[in-house]
Amino acid sequence: MPVLESTYKAPYFFRNGFASTVYSGLIRRVNGVVQKRERIILSDGDFLDLDWSFSETKSNKLIILLHGLEGDAKRPYMLGPAKLFNNNGFDAVSVNFRGCSGEDNLKFRSYHSGATEDLHEIIQFVISAKNYSDIYFHGISLGANLILKYLGEREVIPHEIKASIAVSAPCYLYGSCVELHKLKNKLYAVRFLNHLKDRLKFKLEKFPDAISIEEFQNIKTLKDFDDVYTSRAHGFKDALDYYKKCSSLQYIPNIKIPTLIINALNDSFLSPECYPVKEAKANVNVFLEMPNHGGHVAFIDKRNVYYNEKRALEFIKSI
Repeated sequence: MPVLESTYKAPYFFRNGFASTVYSGLIRRVNGVVQKRERIILSDGDFLDLDWSFSETKSNKLIILLHGLEGDAKRPYMLGPAKLFNNNGFDAVSVNFRGCSGEDNLKFRSYHSGATEDLHEIIQFVISAKNYSDIYFHGISLGANLILKYLGEREVIPHEIKASIAVSAPCYLYGSCVELHKLKNKLYAVRFLNHLKDRLKFKLEKFPDAISIEEFQNIKTLKDFDDVYTSRAHGFKDALDYYKKCSSLQYIPNIKIPTLIINALNDSFLSPECYPVKEAKANVNVFLEMPNHGGHVAFIDKRNVYYNEKRALEFIKSI
């Protein structure tokens, strides 16, 4: 489909990508979402925690919400769409990836940008144990890449899945990694790395032979982390192999259901390759919207309902 012309206009003080991203990540609050946690056991014996919230009336429509790097189901960017969709007749399930629900997962592996096998198990659980005829995806950042990869790598997806929305999607992981290592993103990169290394410390206590203390101490960048842990724990040769195999850009041409990608042009986390213009124009199922503003997951709008959340609801209702 042709690239969509965006109608989003950020409030004046949030037209700066850094300001909007910081506000959205550290200051925004979303109240009024009541969640009920459910734990599912994965095929390898590990677990995932799902946080459910419901429409006031019984619904056969479900939106599956996927968070970003070092996020969880309680983040405002997860609670925002959950609240909006609940108020419009949809149930919502907010996924906590492995180790992200406040309790460390059981295996040495955890989650990553391409772990679609876990997403597949979530979908199979929902379809077999629940009663939803219409299922939709809303993914943020890492979760957005995961959705796009899942939809494009499979010949067949369950017929219950009707549409998807990918927000601030790092479609080309190596390019996004390069951007995160630039000076403009140093504060973000340091914050991410500190969280990841703190989590890895728990892994080293459980699995002392997996990574040496020297290797851990030599992790200075996000790429180092992916070389030392992410690639080793999840079956990749190194960070570059991980980025290459898990980037969703290569899978977008194969997506067979209506999919909206919203990537802001002032998102400092995204490289030029993360704007899949050519792929969107060649696939009638893919709609690409590139607002001038919005930073990284920071599409601030009126009454604390973000633009990407409104657009997700509009898009799904239009299908």
